[in-house]
Amino acid sequence: MKPFLDSEFILETRTASELFHKSAEHMPIIDYHCHLSPKQIAENKNFKNITEIWLYGDHYKWRAMRTNGVDERFCTGDASDWEKFEKWAQTVPFTLRNPLYHWTHMELKNYFGFDGILNGETAKEVWDLANEKLQLEAFKPQGLMKMMNVEVVCTTDDPIDSLEYHIQIAKSDCEIKVLPTWRPDKAMAVEDAESFNDYMVKLSEVSGVYINCYEDLLSALNTRHDFFNEIGCKLSDHGIEVFYAEDYTEAEIRTIFFKIRSGIELGSIEIAKFKSAMLYELGVMDHKKGWVQQFHYGAIRDNNSRLLSKLGPDTGFDSIHDLNSAAAMSKYLNLLDSEDKLTKTIIYNLNPSQNEVVATMIGNFQDGTVPGKIQFGSGWWFLDQKTGMEAQMNTLSSLGLLSRFVGMLTDSRSFMSYPRHEYFRRILCNLLGNDVENGLLPNDMKLLGSMVEDICYNNAKNYFKF
Repeated sequence: MKPFLDSEFILETRTASELFHKSAEHMPIIDYHCHLSPKQIAENKNFKNITEIWLYGDHYKWRAMRTNGVDERFCTGDASDWEKFEKWAQTVPFTLRNPLYHWTHMELKNYFGFDGILNGETAKEVWDLANEKLQLEAFKPQGLMKMMNVEVVCTTDDPIDSLEYHIQIAKSDCEIKVLPTWRPDKAMAVEDAESFNDYMVKLSEVSGVYINCYEDLLSALNTRHDFFNEIGCKLSDHGIEVFYAEDYTEAEIRTIFFKIRSGIELGSIEIAKFKSAMLYELGVMDHKKGWVQQFHYGAIRDNNSRLLSKLGPDTGFDSIHDLNSAAAMSKYLNLLDSEDKLTKTIIYNLNPSQNEVVATMIGNFQDGTVPGKIQFGSGWWFLDQKTGMEAQMNTLSSLGLLSRFVGMLTDSRSFMSYPRHEYFRRILCNLLGNDVENGLLPNDMKLLGSMVEDICYNNAKNYFKF
């Protein structure tokens, strides 16, 4: 019987162990997509307790707690931080075989040196241990990232963001490179005329472009795109339900934009056409600057209207969608490629039934200019666990080149999520180790070790040009 969470955690073979400990474990981390707060990094926030750094904003944990019968007051409500932590600790034993059980104990061990099991009985011990350490300089955001060997962090930022904290960080003695990522979702969100028009006012103010027509919108976005580029941005990101590639004319888009600016709600075809036009124009902008564009697709969001009205979005009421996006994905990528305007692209799907779709689609648009130009992104959200990561890497291995994969990211709002990179690296090494032990790969540790180092760090470093 193997002990839980020892140095050989997940590593089932001697080859896997050697690959992890010699090639993967000590590689720096490039976290090229996350939702960390630039403000908290710039100010090097002192978190007052483990609940504040660990449970605030973590809808993964909230979903588990609700499922375990915990009242909302202890998730997002007015309960004290200790009460919330205690309820989470009492929930942890019920998360067995959920990735939260692994992440929880990896985080407590890696950050705070806690080797036990979190539950209701050990909650006070962990609370006191963590809170004492969180008062140390090394446990502020910059120290925590340094502790985890983080080299680069790319946050997620709206085009109207001032990026003042990125500028502040760049001028400081912070040892981690913190770069913005362009996330223009709200510039496409024409489903709600009132919200869209409120956003147009803000975009107009920050860009200095009065947005009266569709061309003005593109001008304002280009102005902000230029600004992001000046601050060091190298990536965009799009959170889309599906890919949009409807046929349209410029005249149609001008008319649609005039309607929405007049406060008139659009029909479904008009919405799809406008999003298609915007997705194309944003892709052209990214290509011009040599950025990497990322697409996170396949979520059906805000399913619980009752709790959405009370708690707002991103509070744990999203799930996997089952829409088919293959034809639109192909049409979108082909349109940009046919005009030689397809930039480096990463596609993350949320529905595992779409793994083969994405893995085969990316092969259609590799052009030999960049190794792995079009990427099948790492297991995302509901798929960023052992089963999901293994499925993604096995599919990419079968239908593409795993060796050119740019690897893992946290996609997290928490400074305590960096053990997810270790989790990924252990899973990667275990897959390769098992293949060697079963005679499916040669026992060439130089070749395999180089591959592991590339996937863990070198590929991302070269792909994003950090």
